[in-house]
Amino acid sequence: MNHFVDITNRKVLYRLMVNLRPEAAPLWGKMKPQQMIEHLIDQVQYTNGVKIPAWDGPDDNTAVRKHAAIYTDAEIPRNIFVEELADTLIYPNLETAINQLMKELDTFDRYFNTPDVKVIHGAFGPMDYYEWTIWHGKHFTHHLKQFGVID
Repeated sequence: MNHFVDITNRKVLYRLMVNLRPEAAPLWGKMKPQQMIEHLIDQVQYTNGVKIPAWDGPDDNTAVRKHAAIYTDAEIPRNIFVEELADTLIYPNLETAINQLMKELDTFDRYFNTPDVKVIHGAFGPMDYYEWTIWHGKHFTHHLKQFGVID
């Protein structure tokens, strides 16, 4: 799984993020760069204690989905639609949003300092820090590719 962004290497991650330009057009999808960063902030907040995730509990395919998403080299497909885009932006500009994303990731690291902490993923169930770093890495990679920041 070496071809995914390592979210624990914040210096490299930050350099990738600051390569985004506010006016950049996505290679697919409808998001603008700041919407994408704010989407990542929202998703990280569900894994750092700021927001509480919901889960209906396991079903027959939970373990299979989790394994395929976390423990394989499978990428998140292009044009996958999970949620509506927010009509308004939360942060005044892209730079501020990127800096907030970095803060949320630091909070994510601290949140998992407690032994045996797991956080629910809506489709995959409880996940530990290691699994979340993989998933976030795949998610960040997906969106950085969306804007041509990485190949």
